[in-house]
Amino acid sequence: MDDSGTVVTGLFSDPQSFRWLMILVISAGIFCFDIAFLFLLFNYFDPLKKRLDFVAFRKNKISDEGGFADTLYEFARTAIPRTQEIYQKTRIRLSYAGFRSPDSLPIYYFIRLMLMITLPVLVLLFSFLFPSLSSTRVFLIMLMALMVGMIVPSYYLDMKAARYQKTLRRALPDAIDMLVVCTEAGLGLNAAVQRVARELAGFHPTLSQELLLITAEMRTGVDRNQAFMNMAERTGLQDIRGLVAILTQSMRFGTSIAQTLRTYAEDFRDQRMQTAEEEAAKLATKMIFPLVCCFFPVFFIVVLGPAVIQIMTTMGNR
Repeated sequence: MDDSGTVVTGLFSDPQSFRWLMILVISAGIFCFDIAFLFLLFNYFDPLKKRLDFVAFRKNKISDEGGFADTLYEFARTAIPRTQEIYQKTRIRLSYAGFRSPDSLPIYYFIRLMLMITLPVLVLLFSFLFPSLSSTRVFLIMLMALMVGMIVPSYYLDMKAARYQKTLRRALPDAIDMLVVCTEAGLGLNAAVQRVARELAGFHPTLSQELLLITAEMRTGVDRNQAFMNMAERTGLQDIRGLVAILTQSMRFGTSIAQTLRTYAEDFRDQRMQTAEEEAAKLATKMIFPLVCCFFPVFFIVVLGPAVIQIMTTMGNR
């Protein structure tokens, strides 16, 4: 065990051996890339394999017009999840972030795969500029780059979804108030949604697009309740789910939609006020860290600094 460890350590510490080892690794990587390319080319021209993959992983595709998505799918096939649960979860996350195109899923996994390959290769290439780095550190940095390429797209997608939902949440009270005004003016719910979507296009374009999708679905024959439920599923907001629930209940029992919307608007306004009060209550706790790390040290330096200098001067004179 000790002899083998000494041999490995000597191999990594010798620059010439490390250079040959890197050449061997790069050659093996190029060989594996060629094999993978040939395998991919074989699968591309195999009609049975293409059909099976299409049925297994692309059966939820809305249309077959995404030629660009098909090209990306051929490259990102190895990174696309094999289980239907992860596949559907990724589609839902993309929908929450506002990416509804059929090309969004292969583009997401293509970017993720390219980052997982490119970042470690860049680390390996730049490592030759720093010969003092040991091969162990280079290998660890390559692993970290691989993890970064895997995590960063998922983190960005979550951040994008949170920002998209926050935008919808901010625009929802204005939309509800406008729906109340339109329904009380005598418009039906379908016409009110269409009018509110047009009015919101200038200052809340995100919610306007969601409402326009509802009107487009209703024009194609989708039931109104189902169209609202589809909006709730696309956005993933509990506030919109609550709005859809009360609208469905109001249409089922024949109660006044305007009064139902007014009641929900008041409850939603109270909920926003409670959320603002909760954030204000957290402010004192959040201010502890900047006060302790930024304000108090400067305060102590200004107050105690002259006294400390005078004491050091006096002790030095003695």
